[in-house]
Amino acid sequence: MSSVSFDNATFRRVLGHYPTGVCVVTATQDDDTPVGMVVGSFTSVSLDPPLVAFFPAKSSSSWPRLQSVGKFCVNVLASDQQPLCRQIAGPGPDKFAGISHRVSANGSPILDDVVAWIDCALDAVHEAGDHYIVLGRVVALEVERPERPLLFFQGNYGQFSLIE
Repeated sequence: MSSVSFDNATFRRVLGHYPTGVCVVTATQDDDTPVGMVVGSFTSVSLDPPLVAFFPAKSSSSWPRLQSVGKFCVNVLASDQQPLCRQIAGPGPDKFAGISHRVSANGSPILDDVVAWIDCALDAVHEAGDHYIVLGRVVALEVERPERPLLFFQGNYGQFSLIE
């Protein structure tokens, strides 16, 4: 492996110039406890078969709980859902306190008022440096609220603005 000519701070600063959407990945554990994590690294992968991906850190305490369920739902947050995002991202035993949701046909929480949701079966997990590449096979999806999504850019939250 070749050495690099930059440090972690430079890597983060440069990649921070690329905006990402903000999603909450959810699942329901065997004891009916909802579990979730915020991700800014979500993407579509394939139409045939329908696959999506996200990239949790190996250090994540939420990812092993989600992985053990074997299915999950990606909830695309709207620009007004920053408080929800911060609650799910924060520490604590009950990240879902006061968060309204319903359960998908696949058994995962769909958060109320999200832009869209994508319900998945866990297809594959690959190691990638200090993260995992998680592939989900899409089993159902829908646009709930065609609003502007919550974005993350240069260390801050924001929203998309259309150029007319």
